[in-house]
Amino acid sequence: MPLDVIAQRAGVGAGTVHRHFPTKESLIAAVVTSRLARLAERAEGLAGAADPAAAFVAFIRELTAEARHNVALAGALGGAGIGADGAAAAAALAAALGLLLARAQHGGGVRPDLTVPDLHAILAGVIAMERGLPAGRQGIGLDVVIDGLTTHPA
Repeated sequence: MPLDVIAQRAGVGAGTVHRHFPTKESLIAAVVTSRLARLAERAEGLAGAADPAAAFVAFIRELTAEARHNVALAGALGGAGIGADGAAAAAALAAALGLLLARAQHGGGVRPDLTVPDLHAILAGVIAMERGLPAGRQGIGLDVVIDGLTTHPA
């Protein structure tokens, strides 16, 4: 979709969009960066939860649900095509995810041998797998993975 059409649908002038986003790719990168930053803030907000394992699982579910329906976000989680601002937001998200993971592990609710890079690879696989499942079955793959990550499977 051309930037002019995006501007029209957003109810702003094409010049406004072109002034801030010279290409469609720069607009997409800005949107993805914003989503990564929001997810990082959400994870940071859950870091002080009374039940760290439940907070970790809730965040994993939220992250996977959002990335399942957003190819650009899923790619950005792996560091693809997001530029310096996006890379900084992805790093903030990885740090916040690491904090959630460490707290859940320290509390005994998540297996102790799991690392953040392991989790990134596992979640990338889950996101890809979830996209292939029928709409009514999406979430089953994540449930299986969460049972494997936690020490007290649901």
